[in-house]
Amino acid sequence: MVDTFARPDQRTDAVSIGDTARARTWTLAVACMGVGLVVGSMTALNTALGDLAVATSATQTQLTWIVDGYTLALACLLLPAGAIGDRYGRRGALLAGLVIFSLGSMAPAILHSPLQIIAGRAVAGVGAAFVMPATLSLLTVAYPKEARLKAIGIWAGTAGSGGVLGMLGSGVLLRFWDWHAIFWSLGIVGLVIFALACTVASSRDNNAPRVDSLGAILIGAAVAISVFAILEAPHRGWSDSLVWGGLVAGSVIAGVFGVVEFRRRQPLLDVRLFGDPSFATAVATIVAIFGATFGFFYLGMQYVQQIMGYSPLTTAAAFSPFMVPVGIFSALSFWYVPKLGLRLALFVGMVVTAVGFACMQGLDLNSTYLDLAWPALIVATGIGFCTAPTTWAIMAAVPDEKQGVASAVNDAAREVGGALGIAVAGSVLAGRYSHELAPRLAGFPEPVRGPATDSLAKAIEVANKLGPQGNQLAVLGKNAFMTAMHASTIAMAVITGIAAVLIGLWAPGRDGRQLRVVRRMVTRRVADREP
Repeated sequence: MVDTFARPDQRTDAVSIGDTARARTWTLAVACMGVGLVVGSMTALNTALGDLAVATSATQTQLTWIVDGYTLALACLLLPAGAIGDRYGRRGALLAGLVIFSLGSMAPAILHSPLQIIAGRAVAGVGAAFVMPATLSLLTVAYPKEARLKAIGIWAGTAGSGGVLGMLGSGVLLRFWDWHAIFWSLGIVGLVIFALACTVASSRDNNAPRVDSLGAILIGAAVAISVFAILEAPHRGWSDSLVWGGLVAGSVIAGVFGVVEFRRRQPLLDVRLFGDPSFATAVATIVAIFGATFGFFYLGMQYVQQIMGYSPLTTAAAFSPFMVPVGIFSALSFWYVPKLGLRLALFVGMVVTAVGFACMQGLDLNSTYLDLAWPALIVATGIGFCTAPTTWAIMAAVPDEKQGVASAVNDAAREVGGALGIAVAGSVLAGRYSHELAPRLAGFPEPVRGPATDSLAKAIEVANKLGPQGNQLAVLGKNAFMTAMHASTIAMAVITGIAAVLIGLWAPGRDGRQLRVVRRMVTRRVADREP
């Protein structure tokens, strides 16, 4: 076995992992465990935020960053971490990431101040940035090209289900222990996967270029600033100077990154790839579909907890069926993608997702679990249809020596899409909720009106202390929330539907070509410019 951190001039021929079917299957199992842990960690703390607030006296802003600090660190380091894995060894990147992730995850169980917990979560996010692209790039190098789509489908299904697994696991832990158990469990599971990953063969390519430091700094800064601004949008509003200023700054830095990379002989990311319809379509679809995924969870979790009164564990169990369509359609992607082509597969998936959001209009204060389950399964089916094909299209467009970077592009698109989905759904929900509730609270004292219009959770908290007027406030708050949630689900349906149409026009079909109408438009523009 080759030393995964050997100097480039000491490397032998490229190491191809998985020389046997058994070795490839084991690599797939370890990769799925790793990506499941990273994604599950994103949602695991959502069930424990109330306990954390009481135990640590954390403010609402601090609670938000206990969750978002992990996401921000993960997103901004994905591309550099993927490039380091390509250059110095993907297994080495996976092992190093698991150690950092485990230490960062266990630290908050010992250090109890909110700032220390935020720091620990950020460290865990740094480790996750090395783990996530390494898991996918190990697979794409291990499997021959003709078998990659099936392996990627299983990986993508695991990644798509990881959020539910995180909530379910943390809900079970909180049933028997306190919030410390979540941090200990994440760290211990990370170390167990580390031990298992030591048995996976190394993977490295002689042709992998040196890590582009300037490119890594630029793209890291662009993603960090943009994601930070997006995450702040639901609380501050899109018109806040920090939000729009951050988006503008992030876009400018990303533009500089594109210019720098275009001129480099060995760029961190070859920006010419975005001229490939398959690659560009896949990246855009991942952003859209994971925006839909996280937006759905954001709205759905609040509905079942605030309206239906579910506990954290029951909430996680309620969303568990969501994993079934995602897993099935991701695993079957090797069968339907060659038959349908990328264009039709993604178009159908996005349309089905939009229909699922539209069907959530039927939910009300008296809806049962089944009333929520069938729209949720429609959304999950659409997401499952898109998840594996998009990942496969990105990985297929990039040579083997850059698979770590390609995986990082895939993962970064997921993170940006998830942040956008929560920001859009959350902004519409918060704005419409306040707009609906504020005029109906004229008869309540000012100390009640302010907190009640912030969120339904605060309205119910205040209502429980009001006595006879409390029931009236709770009913008003819940009615306002339902109106706001319907507005948010319609917004998500419209956005997803528009994305479906645009992707249907741009994506290549089974023949590798885009729709004729698009080709005609391009041809006409070229003809108009000719003398």
